[in-house]
Amino acid sequence: MNTAEAMASLALQIKQWGQALGFQQVGIIDTDLSVAETYLQHWLAQDFHGEMDYMQRHGIKRSRPEALHAGTLRIISVRMDYLPESSPTMKQALDDPSAAYISRYALGRDYHKLMRQRLQKLVDKIQIAAADLVNSETVMRVFVDSAPVLEKAIAEKAGLGWIGKHSNLINRKAGSWFFLGEIYCYLPLPVDTPATAHCGACVACLDICPTQAIVAPYQVDARRCVSYLTIELHGAIPEPLRPLIGNRIYGCDDCQLICPWNRFARLSDEKDFKPRHQLNTQQLLEVFAWDEQTFLSKTEGSAIRRIGYQRWLRNVAVALGNAPFSVQIIEALTRYCGHHSDLVREHVQWALRRHQ
Repeated sequence: MNTAEAMASLALQIKQWGQALGFQQVGIIDTDLSVAETYLQHWLAQDFHGEMDYMQRHGIKRSRPEALHAGTLRIISVRMDYLPESSPTMKQALDDPSAAYISRYALGRDYHKLMRQRLQKLVDKIQIAAADLVNSETVMRVFVDSAPVLEKAIAEKAGLGWIGKHSNLINRKAGSWFFLGEIYCYLPLPVDTPATAHCGACVACLDICPTQAIVAPYQVDARRCVSYLTIELHGAIPEPLRPLIGNRIYGCDDCQLICPWNRFARLSDEKDFKPRHQLNTQQLLEVFAWDEQTFLSKTEGSAIRRIGYQRWLRNVAVALGNAPFSVQIIEALTRYCGHHSDLVREHVQWALRRHQ
């Protein structure tokens, strides 16, 4: 068996191992991301990244894999479904103004650690199989949203799906409720065919966006995005955008919920992605009553913990300001009027003014 045949056989094995480890799909690309680099530079030039300085901090490393990890010849891209519940259940929570809506990717265990462990197991298998094929001291690196990696552009080129008008990756057979991960690899594996786009004339995601953050097809101004405002933004949420956030206290799923391709999405079998601590059914008043220790306990092992307790209170205060008037809400907000955090006090006072 020559080298090309051996690599083709190994690529097939990698995809089989990946599926056995719980990944729904595995694809392989070369390191040419020049098209994505041009798009990224244009996006950054318009300041659409807001306070996410890390999007430009690493320069060309994000779009030139070999600059991030020397010796990289191929990138193995994987996706893992995470949908924890049906669309009607999600819509019911979103339509209830007293409910605390949390983006469904964050209801269970933080996916970063789980996927890194699975990817490392895949790397171990590849290293053993490749030992007799390639003499190299280069190591493979695993990434799960943890380094300057253009994961969606990589996945699109690997055939896992296409980048939709809302900027999420869409798969024809699985929708968009999945996580992505990568292995930077030194093996000259055969590459897969890129996915083609199938959004057509549909603009449902643009129309449904509560803050109109999708300013044009394939163009998202993160500074207006609810996910950015409730997760990435460290300071005050701009006042004009607060009423538009509704009851979304961590992230936003609207553009995925409305996407017609998600009728093909399947519920995840991963137990770690199931809702913890009833985070999918919590009420705003309940989560606003959590003290810091309760917040840390309820979000242990969750992606939610990254925003910290003060931004959690900030987000819930905004949602309470958008909720229908009740004496209980006024009493709850009033208790935080003297909070030591300027950030919390500002949003609590805004919420009270909304009810007055």
